[in-house]
Amino acid sequence: MSARSSFAILSLAIFLVTTGLGSAATNYPAPLERDFVLRDFRLRSGELLPELRMHVRLLGTARRDSNSRVTNAVLILHGTTGNGGNFIRSEFAGELFGPGQLLDAKRYFLILPDNLGHGKSTKPSDELHAKFPKYGYLDMVEAQHLLLTEGLDVNHLRLVIGTSMGGMHTWLWGQVHPEFMDALMPLASLPTQISGRNRVWRRIIMDSIRNDPGWNGGDYETQPQGLKVAIEVLYFMGSNPV
Repeated sequence: MSARSSFAILSLAIFLVTTGLGSAATNYPAPLERDFVLRDFRLRSGELLPELRMHVRLLGTARRDSNSRVTNAVLILHGTTGNGGNFIRSEFAGELFGPGQLLDAKRYFLILPDNLGHGKSTKPSDELHAKFPKYGYLDMVEAQHLLLTEGLDVNHLRLVIGTSMGGMHTWLWGQVHPEFMDALMPLASLPTQISGRNRVWRRIIMDSIRNDPGWNGGDYETQPQGLKVAIEVLYFMGSNPV
């Protein structure tokens, strides 16, 4: 690239930032963050969480019809190891949450939870480590449902949309609570069990951590060295343009 081309690109970037055209922060309201505690949450394994903290980010205001049915709520679900804050960025919120955009926060009530085991919600690394109750996607969907109905008093969704793991949750919403929403939009996911290469690389990640002496059955005092292998595999699978 020539010096002239580099200067032109830099000048364009400065113009976009100074005029606000390249800034998503001014395009939509800041989310309100809240915590809700679900008491005596029973998992499908039969185990019990006396308290399940669900952290959530909220944008917009719920609207109801004459029958007190919420008409504008949208549930947005993140992927594995993520959190609801992953969507508060120019590539997503900046393209969807602003005035006149598809999920305009002045028109819709946007709900972005940190799901069970993730973010600021209750998760194994908080205290129980490997002793944390075993949970699966159906447990996570049930926690989302209780967050909506008991925590937020939301009795209907206009849309459930999710990416990757959140996409799998979206499929399950259609199966478990088919009357609760008007539409489903799963992204980067298929309604089938993980198999083949996808299952293999996940197993490599798990084994690299669990078989490390520093893992200590989950009661590790420092990050296990096997975590390096896990990160390398994740980069290879998730950040590889090919």
